[in-house]
Amino acid sequence: MVTGETDDDRLRRIVRSCGWLMRVLETVRAVDLPDAWVGAGAVRDVVWGRLYGPGFDPGDVNDVDVVFFDPDDLSRERDERATRMLGDAWPDAPWQARNQAAVHTWYHHRFGGAPVLPFSSIAEAVATWPETATAVAVRLDGAGHLDVCAPLGLADLLAGVWRRNPRRASLEVSLARFARHRPGRRWPGVRVIPPR
Repeated sequence: MVTGETDDDRLRRIVRSCGWLMRVLETVRAVDLPDAWVGAGAVRDVVWGRLYGPGFDPGDVNDVDVVFFDPDDLSRERDERATRMLGDAWPDAPWQARNQAAVHTWYHHRFGGAPVLPFSSIAEAVATWPETATAVAVRLDGAGHLDVCAPLGLADLLAGVWRRNPRRASLEVSLARFARHRPGRRWPGVRVIPPR
């Protein structure tokens, strides 16, 4: 850590040091989806791979979560078109684009529970992501500045803490994610707080 560096600055430094993630961000900016960000696992994988694991390998990224906000088209086809646009721009990345303005139309059907209210912004959506360390998104603006969206803060991401975010994901969903990701095995330096 650099003296006087904020958490946002530290994350920016780590992101900028990863050529693969910078190319992801440049591609998303070039495709120009409305209010588009890259977040969740792709950001976590870079940070934890470098700070708490054996390093970062883009081949280990299951999907590049691109979130955008388009309240004018809530269809699943909008997500598919956005994903195709990203794939056309860089075919080698495992893109997955999701319109956060439309989450309320499908979330309860896929994950159960009561219907959810529509989000009013990307930050509101990011705040509900399944773990506190993955409730983070970044983007490049037109001038090349790296914006950070971390409504729950960056403490768990930067300190290497796997912790359930109870705002939306059920305990069942959290336990399934924990079993699938095996954070203690994948990133040996991470402190795991088991979902409960």
